[in-house]
Amino acid sequence: MAAPPPTQHHAQPPRAPSPPPPPQPPAPSRRYGVHFSASSFIQAPLTALLEYSGILRPDPGGGAHQAGAGAGPGEVSIRIVAPGEAGSSSDRAEEVIVEEEQEEGHAARARAAEPAPASGGGEGGRESSSSYQRYDIQQVARWVEQILPFSLLLLVVFIRQHLQGFFVTIWIAAVMFKSNDILRKQTALKRERKIPVLVGITVLFVVHVFGFYWCYKNGDLVRPLVMLPPKEIPPFWHAIFVILVNDTMVRQTAMIVKCLLLMYYKNSRGRSYRRQGQMLTIVEYFLLLYRALLPTPVWYRFFLNKEYGSLFSSLTTGLYLTFKLTSVVEKVQSFLTALRALSHKDFHYGSYATSEQVIAAGDMCAICQEKMHVPILLRCKHIFCEDCVSEWFERERTCPLCRALVKPADLRSFGDGSTSLFFQLF
Repeated sequence: MAAPPPTQHHAQPPRAPSPPPPPQPPAPSRRYGVHFSASSFIQAPLTALLEYSGILRPDPGGGAHQAGAGAGPGEVSIRIVAPGEAGSSSDRAEEVIVEEEQEEGHAARARAAEPAPASGGGEGGRESSSSYQRYDIQQVARWVEQILPFSLLLLVVFIRQHLQGFFVTIWIAAVMFKSNDILRKQTALKRERKIPVLVGITVLFVVHVFGFYWCYKNGDLVRPLVMLPPKEIPPFWHAIFVILVNDTMVRQTAMIVKCLLLMYYKNSRGRSYRRQGQMLTIVEYFLLLYRALLPTPVWYRFFLNKEYGSLFSSLTTGLYLTFKLTSVVEKVQSFLTALRALSHKDFHYGSYATSEQVIAAGDMCAICQEKMHVPILLRCKHIFCEDCVSEWFERERTCPLCRALVKPADLRSFGDGSTSLFFQLF
């Protein structure tokens, strides 16, 4: 038999290399996949912040597809062919057909690998609830954005109407914070604190208190100090101002008393810093009790307003006095506990150690690393100096060595000279 003619292979012409894609501009800064631009922040600041922080997700269906993005299943990509590319159109058509067949094969394998959903509407229900939640959050954010400028405008007008009161409140609050810091530092100095410095601080506090009441001598500031209600019914913001000023000035007066105590215990022969801490604690708890009673005359006169009817005014006044009585009873109990702690000669966390116990322990304080001065035997049988362990228990409740619970949590100590910085408004 004759052999079949050899198959002739037609050489394909070399294909021109495709031009490289144009360089893409750098992507803007994104967080959680959210584009954060200045224009969106100016138009809707709250919505932009919520989307940027991840609390509010962006709309997945919003916005057009960017150019150059890959086409997903079921999408058609349209490309415009330049005139210079017409010669290789048949080759490009073959490439497109091959690429489409490969993409269809990959998509079929991906669909086969995906698990079948339990219910057809589960995914759609989650997407629907997420979109509804996003819509509600957006509406709330837009509502806040609409009322925010008007609220700021009202705040500016309110500050202008009470400009003096705002400046006075900021001033006394700043002085209060600074005074409390100075007093704590002077208390921590112990033997190193100087009497002239304490005298100068005391004089400044006295001048500040008397100067402030002299400037407002025609107001209703003095009568509540002696538990007398104002002569006239105060407006709400005026009542707040009177209570804030009196509360701050009373705390400044208590700081004057604490400075006198620091001067006294600096000059005392025994230098009992434990007794000094107890006295500072008693002064602070008496101050808390007095400050709890201080707003009572002002609010009593405010609620006892006959213009709203006798029944209504009597009811509101009775409710306020009932609430106030509960807090006052708590302050009285704390003050009595501080008094009992001062009257007790023994410690509530230990007792004085004997010479035999000190010798057995080595006569060396583990806190100050010096010879023990007035040693105290704790309940855990460890011995420390009185001053060292008293300062330790102003902040802790456990033994410095074994960390055993020694001090009961019956009363907070203010032996460091600090003063409560919370305002007593009601």
